Amino acid sequence: MADRLPFGEGASINRPPLFCGLNYQFWKVRMKIFMESLGKGIWDAIENGPFIPKLENDGSIIEKPWSQWTDSESKKAKFDCIAKNIITSALYSDEFFRVSQCKSSKEMWDTLEVTHEGTNEVKRARKYTLIQEYEMFRMLKGETIAEVQKRFTHIINHLMSLDKTFEKEELNIKILKCLHRAWQPKVTAISKSKDLTSLSMASLFGKLREHELEMNRLNVQESEDKYARSIALKASKHKGKQESSDDSDEENLSLLSRKFSKFLKRNRNKDNNKDRYGN
Repeated sequence: MADRLPFGEGASINRPPLFCGLNYQFWKVRMKIFMESLGKGIWDAIENGPFIPKLENDGSIIEKPWSQWTDSESKKAKFDCIAKNIITSALYSDEFFRVSQCKSSKEMWDTLEVTHEGTNEVKRARKYTLIQEYEMFRMLKGETIAEVQKRFTHIINHLMSLDKTFEKEELNIKILKCLHRAWQPKVTAISKSKDLTSLSMASLFGKLREHELEMNRLNVQESEDKYARSIALKASKHKGKQESSDDSDEENLSLLSRKFSKFLKRNRNKDNNKDRYGN
């Protein structure tokens, strides 16, 4: 029987991720990656709309009849059909009926985006809220670097999905400034030894996690040393009490011995007097 792995199975690389109406941001990113893996033209059809061949007729631009399309034009126009098929295959029934009447993949995508992210005004308000969270971001008491990374990345990803851009140096400085005072020596060392303009956020968090592991190791070693010293001190005190008790017993025994010797001597003197003078 095979050992059970400590993680679940991943999603299929041949089927689009299903969307049931929850966690739209997660689904949106995964769908973009999935479509780009099948071809850049598919994602281009969603982002910029379907390709429609045109021709010039009497000085005006009109749609080219389908019968006159070239093979290249047919291939480009087909990307929109493929994108529509992928989107509808990734939706549960409630979400499917939201987009079933849409004419293009771009219209489907925009409909889902407005439904689950809101209008531009809603996005703008949400963006300002996230920016405020970003500016006020601080490492919480008892929080690990991994937990800091998870919270920080969550905010950054949502802001980037709302068209907020960041420079590497800006993100790295923000991360270093949000740490507790106990991290100041490491922050200073990284600032002096690393180029924050080219260092990736993942690499920076990796350096911080290495330092965190080393600090934890030293704390464990210090606790063990402290415990060992405590045990040794208790043993020393116990030994001192034992030695003191042994010395006291010897003194008592010596005193009893002297008293008993005096008692015997006194009794012998009495016996001698009786023999000498009689009763």
